Amino acid sequence: MTDSPTLLWVKSSYSGSGGTCVEWAPTHVSTTGIVPVRDSKNPHGPVLAVPAASFASFVAGVKAGEFGAV
Repeated sequence: MTDSPTLLWVKSSYSGSGGTCVEWAPTHVSTTGIVPVRDSKNPHGPVLAVPAASFASFVAGVKAGEFGAV
């Protein structure tokens, strides 16, 4: 997936000022079923295209602490 100027990128409200953030484009999901994800430090770099169900499972796992402390 290439970066698109029409994507509205959002950072988590939990992101601090440390610079280690990911961004996602939630408005793209409803029309495609795909969640675009990118590194906020490299906005012109690669964009991952993650199926919405997989992204939802990942977020649920993070919230449940399945990946340990970060």
